[in-house]
Amino acid sequence: MKILVTGGAGFIGSALIRHIIDNTEHYVINVDKLTYAGNLESLSPVADSSRYLFEQADICDAEVLKDIFAQHAPNAVMHLAAESHVDRSIEGPGAFIQTNVIGTYTLLEVARHYWARLDPEKRSAFRFHHVSTDEVYGDLDNPEDLFTEDTPYAPSSPYSASKASSDHLVRAWSRTYGLPVILTNCSNNYGPYHFPEKLVPHMILNALAGKPLPVYGDGSQIRDWLYVEDHTRALLEVLTRGKPGETYNIGGHNEKRNLEVVETICDLLDQQAPSERDPAIASYRDLITFVKDRPGHDKRYAIDASKIQRELGWQPTETFESGISKTVQWYLTNRSWWQRVMSGDYRLTRLGENT
Repeated sequence: MKILVTGGAGFIGSALIRHIIDNTEHYVINVDKLTYAGNLESLSPVADSSRYLFEQADICDAEVLKDIFAQHAPNAVMHLAAESHVDRSIEGPGAFIQTNVIGTYTLLEVARHYWARLDPEKRSAFRFHHVSTDEVYGDLDNPEDLFTEDTPYAPSSPYSASKASSDHLVRAWSRTYGLPVILTNCSNNYGPYHFPEKLVPHMILNALAGKPLPVYGDGSQIRDWLYVEDHTRALLEVLTRGKPGETYNIGGHNEKRNLEVVETICDLLDQQAPSERDPAIASYRDLITFVKDRPGHDKRYAIDASKIQRELGWQPTETFESGISKTVQWYLTNRSWWQRVMSGDYRLTRLGENT
């Protein structure tokens, strides 16, 4: 297949493209605007592949998207392009509405008109896979509850509201126009090449720099943690074997309190990088600092991933303990990647522009 991946220079998008190129014979057209969170250096392991192409484009630009569809004739779309940082959505929600809502609408319309002109066989095989988040469901009060594919939407932040909006648009384009769509809603991802503003890399890099490790409130918020490479395996299974019109929740079966995540990172760094710890402190845990909670902070997310396991045979291979250990080790051995992100030099890189 030729798979058009939007947001392919982001964290999950780049992991997905690396997985596709390394493990299949499919071709990938990476469409990314290259905002601050887009990093082509995350694609350097596959940038020279003859099955990988990069197109710098804004998904809100319909005319450019039309040209890309016409030129590359994709068999499927995997839509990951999104603004995704909750704190940024609170400070400036406009960008989230523009990219996540208007961008998704624009992509849907271009894909719909392209799909409608395909011959019957290609039209039947075409898929529009929309990748979303468990945050659209709000949070859970009962410790026994889990998010299922039928859980009502109750987003809490501008980010999750914009993603909920995009989910509704995708379903509407399926019901109204017949576009063959599939949706996935995933739990918190972590792993290599994660942009440093997110919790796990932020804590690793702050700790190595001897800076405070800020934890919102008392750190009791619970998230289900999903190793990004497990997620990408699931995404490809859904694209190739999932049923059009269906939603699949993807979770890691690893519920952890935020404070527990930070403490685990500290303990791993005490083991793997003791020489970099300030001699004045006994453990990286001494850097943990509790800060004022953010507005509307959801207390608990937890995914019921039984449907994708039952219907497609997918389940995560990494426990939180194995995945977080691999993640910490990756940041210790790939310093040039995150140092270039921290300095801003990564934005000067244009690896993979072999269109």
